[in-house]
Amino acid sequence: MQRITRFLLLTAFALLFGFTSSHAQDYAIERVEPLHWWVGMENPELQVMVYGDDVGDLSPAVDYDGVTIKRIQKVENDNYLFVYLNISKDTKPGTFDIALLKDGKQELSHTYELKEREQHSAQREGFNSSDVMYLITPDRFANGNPSNDSVAGYADSLDRDDDYGRHGGDIQGIIDHLDYIEDMGFTAIWLNPVKENAMESSSYHGYATTDYYKVDPRYGSNELYKKLSKEAEKRDIKLIMDMIMNHSGSNHWWMDDLPTEDWVHYPDEYQQTNHRRTTLHDPYASEKDKNVFTDGWFVKSMPDLNQDNPLLADYLIYNSLWWIEYAGLQGIRHDTHPYAGQEFMAEWTCRIMEEYPNFNIVGEEWSVDPLVLSKWQRGSDKPENFSSCLPSLMDFPIQTTLVDALTSEENWGSGFVDLYETLSLDYAYANPFNMVIFPENHDMDRFYRQVNQDLDLYKMGLAYIMTIRGIPQFYYGTELLMSNEKEHDHGQIREDFPGGWESDTKNGFTGKGLSDKQREAKAFVKKLVNWRKENPVIHTGELMQYAPKHDGLYVYFRYNEEKSVMVAFNKSEEAMSLDSDYYYERLDGYTKGTDIITDKTYMLNDLEIPARSVLILELK
Repeated sequence: MQRITRFLLLTAFALLFGFTSSHAQDYAIERVEPLHWWVGMENPELQVMVYGDDVGDLSPAVDYDGVTIKRIQKVENDNYLFVYLNISKDTKPGTFDIALLKDGKQELSHTYELKEREQHSAQREGFNSSDVMYLITPDRFANGNPSNDSVAGYADSLDRDDDYGRHGGDIQGIIDHLDYIEDMGFTAIWLNPVKENAMESSSYHGYATTDYYKVDPRYGSNELYKKLSKEAEKRDIKLIMDMIMNHSGSNHWWMDDLPTEDWVHYPDEYQQTNHRRTTLHDPYASEKDKNVFTDGWFVKSMPDLNQDNPLLADYLIYNSLWWIEYAGLQGIRHDTHPYAGQEFMAEWTCRIMEEYPNFNIVGEEWSVDPLVLSKWQRGSDKPENFSSCLPSLMDFPIQTTLVDALTSEENWGSGFVDLYETLSLDYAYANPFNMVIFPENHDMDRFYRQVNQDLDLYKMGLAYIMTIRGIPQFYYGTELLMSNEKEHDHGQIREDFPGGWESDTKNGFTGKGLSDKQREAKAFVKKLVNWRKENPVIHTGELMQYAPKHDGLYVYFRYNEEKSVMVAFNKSEEAMSLDSDYYYERLDGYTKGTDIITDKTYMLNDLEIPARSVLILELK
């Protein structure tokens, strides 16, 4: 009876999605991935994964000009068939049938589509130092469509009283507030993962993928995600997708029917990673430690994928390319970058950059040592036996040192000198100006909490992020002084943006109900971000810093042929006079400067930095 019921469901599914079968009682197709492809890609090869009852017992055939079968890969599980197609450069867009044969007789057929690429797709420009990112946890930003708060078949449903439950934020909510994001000056949005996360609990964070080709229906749909990209593009806002190559969710559909025994590491007995990322750099590391790091599971709900399996490696690469092309992405943020292993991560980044040479990918390597980060960046010569195509990394060394510098006493070994010395290690990077800098992200305490809820230190920290080299990234609500009461509590760190729900009494978008400090902070961020957007001197200008003298002062300059900006911090409790003669290298020819926050003009020969403040002076 169960077999008959499944047969009827599969037959209906086949008719709906273009599958046909002359012997459905023996064979059936449940999935074909990628869902479709494009003509004119740089790499003519395409892996097509076919999944369904005993499809591995069949042989594929195609008849379409420009498309040939390059090779067929059958695996130990007869429910899978991997077909590698070659799509020549002159192939025309259109549809064709992938026929599945048994002894020369067609048993199944699937209609596959090759689409035309959007104009200049391959040359799309990724995020860069002219951008400021706005990081959003979609479930916690705005509820644009209450009808999808809870969806049948998904156990984790709406519960706003649970910090780790789903709160109802969605893609429509982000679309509804793109004008706010644009008005604040942000030019790129990075969303925590939106692919299906059909886990029983805490699924709101998105990092346990259960379907690589499907947006979670509680966020919307693939089509709505693509609409978000188009609506953002109208406002010159770039869309960055959060991707995870290291692991899937334990409820991923393939976990009940793995293609091969080695599709995931430790499928039968749980082994947790040791999280020792340095084993990949340590010249004295044991192979055991290295393997436990790369092969162990992140947590019990996230099976570790085995990218040494070439079929899985290709599957993940083609999936990434599919989303870039489908949704018009202009960047990827890659989660837990080193955990997937250095060989695969090199291949993954290089394949993407081959297709999109102006694209950008930022990898998460959570280390506070620039030497550890620098290995992964494209162009690095450390070490000599490893080559990556990863353009950018999250600058954790700067983030950590910035907080320490702001909250520590000034003396010979602490305070601004720490920030100065960390920045001096930029020689380790192949391209420090392409590093992503940030005061906080979704995995750490809110920045306002980190600086002890001190508004002056908050302003100094954000001014640093907005004027130093690199690509700034803000977390949603930073502009409203959002903070978390419990230390390192992810549920509170990712709290709801006020005004994103109709029942909210405060509204961060309009300003209704905000405190005076929140309004002051929001105005500060808005002015700073919009000023930066219009000043290429901060995007690509040269940088010169001066060693702090342990008195609470720290000064650096951004400059090019057209403009010079002086950034001066004073962390002390008293106003401090600045000896302009000491900075003659950068002040020669200038007599005054106008602070971009207050619009006040200062004479440089009698410059006094107010207590606990920062001046960002456009020199004249």
